[in-house]
Amino acid sequence: MQALVFDPSLPRLAWTKIAGTVSPRAFVARSAPIGLREVEEAPLPGDDWLRIRTRLCGLCGSDYKQVFLNGSTDNPMTALISFPQVLGHEVVGVVDEVGPAVRERHVGERVVLNPWLSCGPRGLPPCRWCSCGDYAQCENFTRGRIEPGIHTGNSRDATGGFAARVPAHESMCIPIPDAVSDEQAVLADPFSVSLHAVLHSPPPAGGTVLVYGCGTLGLLSIPILRLLHPEVEVLAVARFEHQRELAERMGAHRVLRHRPTRALIEEVGELTRSDVHRPWRGLPMLGGGVDVVYDSVGLPETLEVGVRIVRSRGTIAVTGVETPHRFEWTPLYFKEIALRGSNAFGVEEIEGRRQHAMAWYFEWIQERGYDGTAILTHRFPLAGYAEAFLACHDQGRSGAVKVLFDFAAGVPPIASS
Repeated sequence: MQALVFDPSLPRLAWTKIAGTVSPRAFVARSAPIGLREVEEAPLPGDDWLRIRTRLCGLCGSDYKQVFLNGSTDNPMTALISFPQVLGHEVVGVVDEVGPAVRERHVGERVVLNPWLSCGPRGLPPCRWCSCGDYAQCENFTRGRIEPGIHTGNSRDATGGFAARVPAHESMCIPIPDAVSDEQAVLADPFSVSLHAVLHSPPPAGGTVLVYGCGTLGLLSIPILRLLHPEVEVLAVARFEHQRELAERMGAHRVLRHRPTRALIEEVGELTRSDVHRPWRGLPMLGGGVDVVYDSVGLPETLEVGVRIVRSRGTIAVTGVETPHRFEWTPLYFKEIALRGSNAFGVEEIEGRRQHAMAWYFEWIQERGYDGTAILTHRFPLAGYAEAFLACHDQGRSGAVKVLFDFAAGVPPIASS
């Protein structure tokens, strides 16, 4: 079958890095690490595995950061992955083949992928984290019957949704209710990431929060905050005009511009009625500020602004991942700020009930009217992958937020919104 394969051979990496300084098209050229290739399907890793025929697959920020080589080789996460890879973990499809030990799923069933390659898929007894539903913290990402990988798409044995068929353990397949469309279901993964961040770093009653970044995770978190904490004021920071419009549509009370950063800090100070402390040089710091910052960007710039605009003993929840650099973080200690990483999702508790985050998503669609599909801006066939990634790379030009690979026949190799 055809698949979009990422193979980081040294010659490909070196040429692409050099050529990429001239044009971003180098990152999706024939000589780049990513490319459309014919691959043979490997045998299923176990009798309790199955295959999904892909209908839709979302392009996650982690996918296109990898394609554009936005990372560093000393990242410790490189110890938990294996190559070559077929990326793509935001998968909606139909069960196409089942192993002899599969009991819960059946051929023809529509499912969304829970991509975590935790103990169950690896054929291991549950570790302490998997026992309580925190699959993203599994202790066994390098053990068991499949090669290292934290989720579908970054293990050579668990190929992802940038291909027509995807292997998955039956526990990784969550049935989609009939009332939920494929387009709604394809957002289950990023919704769950945003839900996890809000649940683990909740705002105080009557407080003010700031959603930093209005890409997929930031935009999906705005209605989550409005539904879980209707009395809380939600500020958002958008980079592009189309993000600003979507943030307002999703329920943000006020959308601020991301630059100039000094003006952003001072505007947050005005909105929160906080003192603005101006140092000898550099950016100001608020005496007061917002209660929680949900940083879906993770740049040094956003973290530096975050520690300046959050109140004393406030929280910064970081879901975005970017290459680290130095930033002025003195307010972190001075204001006793809680800087909290937020990684993915698992079984989540709301109002005393526990269920998988994706189950909460489907319940909210059907019972609470949650709808994030306005952020689905572009669709491409797999053969149009170069334009798909370039749309993600230059979102200001393309107007992209969530870009999809659509495996339906007849999808044109151009964006469609």
